[in-house]
Amino acid sequence: MSTPVLAGQPAQPAPGSARAGGAGPARRLRSVSGAVSVVAAALVWIALLGPVITLFVHLSPGAIATALRAPGALTPLVVSLESGGVTLAVLIALGTPLAWLMARGRLPLPRLWEAGVLAALLLPPLVVGLLLVFMVGPVTPIGEALGTIHLSATNTFLALVIAQVYESAPYYVLGAQAAFGSVDPRLEEQAGLLGDRPARVARRVTLPLAAPGLAMALAVAWARAMGAFGAVVIIAYHPYGLPLQIWTSLQETGLPSALPFALVLLVVALPLPIAAYLWSARARGRRRD
Repeated sequence: MSTPVLAGQPAQPAPGSARAGGAGPARRLRSVSGAVSVVAAALVWIALLGPVITLFVHLSPGAIATALRAPGALTPLVVSLESGGVTLAVLIALGTPLAWLMARGRLPLPRLWEAGVLAALLLPPLVVGLLLVFMVGPVTPIGEALGTIHLSATNTFLALVIAQVYESAPYYVLGAQAAFGSVDPRLEEQAGLLGDRPARVARRVTLPLAAPGLAMALAVAWARAMGAFGAVVIIAYHPYGLPLQIWTSLQETGLPSALPFALVLLVVALPLPIAAYLWSARARGRRRD
């Protein structure tokens, strides 16, 4: 039944008419903002891929073959793979427990521990290299102790691993901390109440649930270690890894000679992060289902 309109009173719009009238402009605004967002995202994506595209544009198969056939050309690749593998082993062995303790708040003054990791992350790599010389160089107590067992933390494979660990460890520790933080601690407590020992709880509950995040953290650390340069050039100029080979090629013979090694570095560093991302995304999808 319609509502009567009193004399002198303005007629009220029908219910829903205002919404219907404003639906068109609102829909158009949403469509325009959506299109702008897509265009902006595409521009950012193209800008991020720009250097990679440029690399392929300026490289020819002949130049790659010539560079890689030179005597000793693949030695930096071997050095990078070996040092990167050792670096990941060190991060897993030492960084994983630290990340778990930080995520569970089991350390005294937890904010101080987090601040220390963040400070290591924020230090420029070149500064890290300079400070490492003062910390583990040949005239330091640590350097002298290493010298007694015929080891050196400068210009050696050990020095290269140390530099890579310092450049990549904050990325792994913070990523692993976030991965452990995403695991409900009540699940660990329930497993403990059922009689499982801490090691079994970690193996059966914590690690499987945190695995996607841990894989991503490890992949990012791998890419960071493979591309480590600032600290490496200060403390471990020898043996050459791929980043230093790129630098020396650029200095000695120019930019074109460095590009093939840049491609090798890209090919070596990218597969693990891509595989970890795809596996992590699939694991998250299964968890949502």
